[in-house]
Amino acid sequence: MYSEITRSIKVTVKPFYLEDQSSPTENHYVWAYQVRIENTGGETVQLRRRHWRITDGMGRLQEVRGPGVVGEQPVLAPGETFEYTSGTPLTTPSGIMMGTYEMETHGGESFEVAIPAFSLDSPHQAIRLN
Repeated sequence: MYSEITRSIKVTVKPFYLEDQSSPTENHYVWAYQVRIENTGGETVQLRRRHWRITDGMGRLQEVRGPGVVGEQPVLAPGETFEYTSGTPLTTPSGIMMGTYEMETHGGESFEVAIPAFSLDSPHQAIRLN
């Protein structure tokens, strides 16, 4: 698992490879990732937008931006958490994801929360020893 805390908002991500949805012979690899967002601070916040940076094993970057996550813009009071699962396909057997969530306080202040970088690894990638 990968975790990062920004301004009392803890984001934890757990990626896993989906063998049954992948087709390595067709260069199609699919991962799911579970995200847990926890408000460890003292102010209520709402997740307004997401920005993902997805880099495949060849270094090609894809950016995804949009409102909320999985069709929701959750409000997190102090001590509350929100969890969801999503996924991404790649044409390479490995990659990296990272990003940010735009949060808004009850008073209307916006700030970015880091989503920790996490690796997308499949059993089909070549292992290189340094």
